Amino acid sequence: MRLTFTKMHGAGNDFVVIDGVRAPVSLTRGQWRFLADRHFGVGADQMLLVEPPDEPGIDFRYRIFNADGGEVEQCGNGARCFVRFVVDQGLTAKRAIRVRTLGGVIEPRLEDDGRVTVDMGPPVFEPARVPFLAEGLGVLVQGHDLLYRLPVADHHCLISVLSMGNPHAVQVVDDIERAAVLSDGPLIEGHAAFPRRVNAGFMQVLARDRIALRVYERGVGETLACGSGACAAVVAGIRRGLLDDRVEVDTRGGRLAIAWQPTTPGAPVLLTGPALTVFQGEIDLPPA
Repeated sequence: MRLTFTKMHGAGNDFVVIDGVRAPVSLTRGQWRFLADRHFGVGADQMLLVEPPDEPGIDFRYRIFNADGGEVEQCGNGARCFVRFVVDQGLTAKRAIRVRTLGGVIEPRLEDDGRVTVDMGPPVFEPARVPFLAEGLGVLVQGHDLLYRLPVADHHCLISVLSMGNPHAVQVVDDIERAAVLSDGPLIEGHAAFPRRVNAGFMQVLARDRIALRVYERGVGETLACGSGACAAVVAGIRRGLLDDRVEVDTRGGRLAIAWQPTTPGAPVLLTGPALTVFQGEIDLPPA
């Protein structure tokens, strides 16, 4: 099977984007893994499938597959690449679209400066909706946030837990370069307290309007940037009283901008950053 694709990235978080509007695309988990493989396939953190809308008032359906081939609910950096892709491919003349994901409806918008802003919807804190099994874990209160004592190996991590359409566990660290991302990250990702696994964020507060962030992503490993992870980290920092409502996030792949108004009920988190096309091509996929 020959497949046409576009390689894109948002702050170094890279994607294989596939047009499933002009012709339907259905791949197996193994074929998604093959596309993500950096030695034998194209190479990507996630694969993004653009599909026609399945309900009124929606412009597209947006499906996300991790490097391990599993489908997930949300990807903020991918959403920015999504809107850039559908505009560049002539699939829409709109600069702002409504997109259905597994995690809900999002509204990305192409800005005049070429960056993309995504309305990621409001954060979710109820443990059952993350989902997160909080029973039996110690809890501390900081500001308006709850910090859970999560046992990891021979120590505990103090984490904020929330969903940005996908689950996140965020902790504050003193030095982002020395943070235990590669050792604690996979243990947090697969912890029994998170029945659907979790994205593990490590945040260093640099100022009230700036943080440094690394994220060990569910089903991927550490990525150069994580859009939903940046949203989750800023929300956690605001609730803890550490950050203002507009924050720049320095990732290893570039800078993202996050805005959230915590005093407004149901206020969405706004994510702004780059979305760039790297190349287009075709690839022969192995049999299903």
